[in-house]
Amino acid sequence: MDRSGKMVREVEIKSDGDVFHQIFRYRPHHISTMSPGNIQNVDLHEGDWGTVGSVIFWNYTHDGKEKTAKEIIEAIDEEKKLVTFKVVEGDLLQLYKTFVITVHVDTKGENNLVTWTFEYEKLSGDVEDPNTLMDFCITVTKDIETHHLK
Repeated sequence: MDRSGKMVREVEIKSDGDVFHQIFRYRPHHISTMSPGNIQNVDLHEGDWGTVGSVIFWNYTHDGKEKTAKEIIEAIDEEKKLVTFKVVEGDLLQLYKTFVITVHVDTKGENNLVTWTFEYEKLSGDVEDPNTLMDFCITVTKDIETHHLK
């Protein structure tokens, strides 16, 4: 049984797509003020904000439980407005052998489109696809949008 998976979801935002990209690249530690019910804290453990190889530690609430994730910024593409995070520690690795999250912003045209991509390998066939985590990311996206439309 193939335990590898990929999940992609897009959400349109009315706020500035460039600003959204900059938040995930340079200022993820500000997300806790924009979506406090979901993201409690974001700390830089190694490196510099917005650079490949930097290590970021997230405290978040998902499915009503407090969780953590330690991620390495694996890739940044400024032209495509894309940031890729690889999970290296935390709650997700209790279910998944590997978990990579990419957030991409398409700013062409009037509307901005945020695309979340999960690439993962489950530890067992019993592990569900990360649908509720994707819902969580969409909710955080909408919270950031609301914050910037105020």
